[in-house]
Amino acid sequence: MRPLLLLLSVTVSACSASPGQEVAQPEVRGDARALDGDTVSIDFRFSGADSVEKKQQCERSGSCYPCGKVAQDATARMLRSGEATISLVGSSSYGRPVAIVSVNGSDLGEQLISQGFAVPATKYLKNDPERATRYVEVFEDARRHRRGIHSGEWIEPEKWRRGERLACERR
Repeated sequence: MRPLLLLLSVTVSACSASPGQEVAQPEVRGDARALDGDTVSIDFRFSGADSVEKKQQCERSGSCYPCGKVAQDATARMLRSGEATISLVGSSSYGRPVAIVSVNGSDLGEQLISQGFAVPATKYLKNDPERATRYVEVFEDARRHRRGIHSGEWIEPEKWRRGERLACERR
């Protein structure tokens, strides 16, 4: 099962507290990698939003462009705009925790869909019908206004992961 497309790397830095002052925190489980000697990173998958993949190409005006990289850059800009809040939901997917990620109170999955860089994956939002409805509404608005990938030809991220490609990608 590959419900979500976009990966978010969150850095967890080690810090020390005085003895007796440590407070139990919620546990996060996922595949981690070392960024340096005392810093690790864990990837989170967005719940209910499936973005074009990093290496995915889309077509506009007869030629391919790196829409996956454009989507990654949009996510990076949003993350730099404020403090991220990660709310874990459900189980992990491909060794990554699944989460709703917000910056300054704004749902990043919804923003990516609204900007035309992701599609709603409502089958993974059965326990959150309000969010599923919002995601579909902003998707339809992005398509109507030809934002992001909707300005040309593209392949659903799930189909692209299975190997389907646009003609311009096969040239």
